[in-house]
Amino acid sequence: SRENINTILRKCNGDRIFLKNELKKISLYSLTKKIDENNLNKLINLSQNHSIFELVDHCLAKNKKKVVDILNENNFGNEDCIIITRTFLSKSKKILNLSINYQKNKNLEKVISEAKPPIFWKDKEITKKQISLWPPKKIKEFIFDLNEMELRIKKYSYNPLNLVTDFIFDKVA
Repeated sequence: SRENINTILRKCNGDRIFLKNELKKISLYSLTKKIDENNLNKLINLSQNHSIFELVDHCLAKNKKKVVDILNENNFGNEDCIIITRTFLSKSKKILNLSINYQKNKNLEKVISEAKPPIFWKDKEITKKQISLWPPKKIKEFIFDLNEMELRIKKYSYNPLNLVTDFIFDKVA
């Protein structure tokens, strides 16, 4: 249908190679099964719309595979770039405080349990990994780089999504 075609085009965001891959995937699937709207959404990964918070968490945990999956499965737009940057800043400042506390008392469990605001049980493992990967000096540099990137986004607003994705891949690797 016209709606399904528009959905596929929006998902590919003007990238011809990505569009070609999606169409190939759909055509192979259609050889064995009939495609309805629900199957199409699952096939092009729209049913797994990850949030910006997941992107930031997995980037700070240096989970490159998950970051790539989230970026590929979402259709982030230029307007999302400031939100992504602000979410990075907020989470990075929290990790900085936790990392400083960890450097002082060397007890990761205690740092997590005494965190204010409290860290929910489902976020504890990824937060532990982030604290262990980002000593205070490195997270301070990261925060500085984030601020620089935000300034570039505001100054060169014609291409903010590329700035953000380049930054993410630079920091995850």
